Amino acid sequence: MSRHYKASARPRRVEPRPESSSLRERLAALRNVPPFLLSIWHTSHWLTLCSVVLRLVRAVLPVATLYVGKLIIDEVMHLLRTSGPHPDMSGWLSNGMLHHLWMLLALEFTLAVSADLLGRVAAMCDSLLTELYSNSTSVRLMEHAASLDLEDFEDADLQDRLDRARRQVAGRSVLLSQLLGQAQDAITIISFAIGLLVYAPWLIVLLLVALVPSFVGEMHFNAQSYAVNFQWTPERRELDYLRMVGASAQTAKEVKSFGLNRFLIDRYAELSQSIYRANRRVAFRRAGWGGVFTTIGTIGYYTAYAIIAFRTVRGDFSIGDLTFLSGSFRRLRTLLDSLLSGFSQVAGQALYLDDLFSFFRIEPEILSPENPHPFPNPIREGIMFEDVGFRYPGAERWAVRHLNFTLRAGEVLALVGENGAGKTTLVKLLSRLYDPDEGRILLDGHPLSDYSLAELRANIGVIFQDYVRYYFTASDNIAVGRIEARDDEVRITDAARRSIADAVIARLPKGYKQMLGKLFKEGVDLSGGEWQKIAIARAYMRDAQLLVLDEPTAALDARSEFEVFQRFKELSHGRSAVIISHRFSTVRMADRIIVMRHGQISEMGSHEQLVAAGGHYAELFELQAAGYR
Repeated sequence: MSRHYKASARPRRVEPRPESSSLRERLAALRNVPPFLLSIWHTSHWLTLCSVVLRLVRAVLPVATLYVGKLIIDEVMHLLRTSGPHPDMSGWLSNGMLHHLWMLLALEFTLAVSADLLGRVAAMCDSLLTELYSNSTSVRLMEHAASLDLEDFEDADLQDRLDRARRQVAGRSVLLSQLLGQAQDAITIISFAIGLLVYAPWLIVLLLVALVPSFVGEMHFNAQSYAVNFQWTPERRELDYLRMVGASAQTAKEVKSFGLNRFLIDRYAELSQSIYRANRRVAFRRAGWGGVFTTIGTIGYYTAYAIIAFRTVRGDFSIGDLTFLSGSFRRLRTLLDSLLSGFSQVAGQALYLDDLFSFFRIEPEILSPENPHPFPNPIREGIMFEDVGFRYPGAERWAVRHLNFTLRAGEVLALVGENGAGKTTLVKLLSRLYDPDEGRILLDGHPLSDYSLAELRANIGVIFQDYVRYYFTASDNIAVGRIEARDDEVRITDAARRSIADAVIARLPKGYKQMLGKLFKEGVDLSGGEWQKIAIARAYMRDAQLLVLDEPTAALDARSEFEVFQRFKELSHGRSAVIISHRFSTVRMADRIIVMRHGQISEMGSHEQLVAAGGHYAELFELQAAGYR
């Protein structure tokens, strides 16, 4: 089954950028909240339980405190009516009339202290839980990214999705405190509402009428903020890139030499201003309408306050009741406003969570079979390409097509051709970073897809021309070739000796323990050729049955190149190897040479045979040889 058929069955590109989202879509995004809470629970059972219980207890304290305050006021008024004012405290103390009042004051003090302590402990639990969640989700994100196909990392739209997912790991971790805070507020609101219903049920209706416009407004503007963030994801990625290029040790030499600073700064300023203007428009509208909705809520509150005061004067309520009702209404208005706007924010946050969870829903296409065929050790027949064709997703032109050849066991094969001829694509197919769209690739008579991906890649050591310069120690830079053998110092030093990287490491102040690159303190940078020797050591570190070197000596001088390939020829005895190079001094060491043009094999043979044939290879060889005459 070809990749294009699979891609049509499961679209891999993200949805079009939304200009905004409807209320239904924002509410539908709340489906992300249960899996989010489940992931929080799995992060730490005890911290989650602790935070929930503390908030449940704390939720009823405001109502209890306010009601005790009402009792205190009523008790004071009772004392004034029954015994009149005393000139000093001693009179009331001596007859025990203040005993009940002292008990109420002590109770209110205890409730206030308890609320503060419970809040601090709950905040501590939230902080620890948030950090644990952020860490565990970051690990999950890295693990899932590692499982995806190379195609996913070469697709701009999917890169946007990955970028949004990375941002949500940190940005959405505060959602936990929001959700728990809303649950706490909801319980407090229910407690206050019960009190109001006992005295004046109509206050609840007035309160809701005053707050509904604010809730709808918050929902609308949260959705608009999300739409702006979604729309500008590619530009934000470009901002990150410009920031890195404009202030990076890796780019500093070229940026200064070409005088690119002003261009990069101006481009950054232009993009950032565009994003700022888009956010500013939403902020202005939110602030304007927010002021209107707040005014409506304030009018509702003071209307209720006036009615309560009038009924107190009429004798329907006591002074304590007035205090309790006005305080309850004020707190209810604040809490409901917070709850409704918080709900709107949660719905908005759930839209952002969709960016994270949608990334986790991306499934790789290149997988290991359920019952993989045992990997041959050693490889006996070799690797056969049978009419293999491949084109990159979205491309009309075939990258390679009609590839027919066999890489025999123990053979060193060289790939030659101009840039864009398909050499690196062939290597990607060989290491199953991509699957062919046509034909098949067989290893000892079985398709590559029949083998475990982990075993296949463990037996292929690939060093691409755009190898990574890891800002690790020299030892770890080599150990990444087989990271599970990171503690095997003998293997690491042997790999360095094979690639002639041992001489480079011997000159470093801390030897194999030296941090490479300028990103971290005390790091030492290397020349291009020295980095390349370190990279080649990774292939030897892998100790694979098949070695693939894509332009492995591009940054080496002539002497180093000769030494590397003399040693490579000696050390690869009995192993298969594929070398991509533009240098014919390297290519001619191969047992066989494949010449590629326009994604197809145009010639094949030894160096002598191809030169004698007088074809494209002979033309390229003559052009390069003429430069040395």
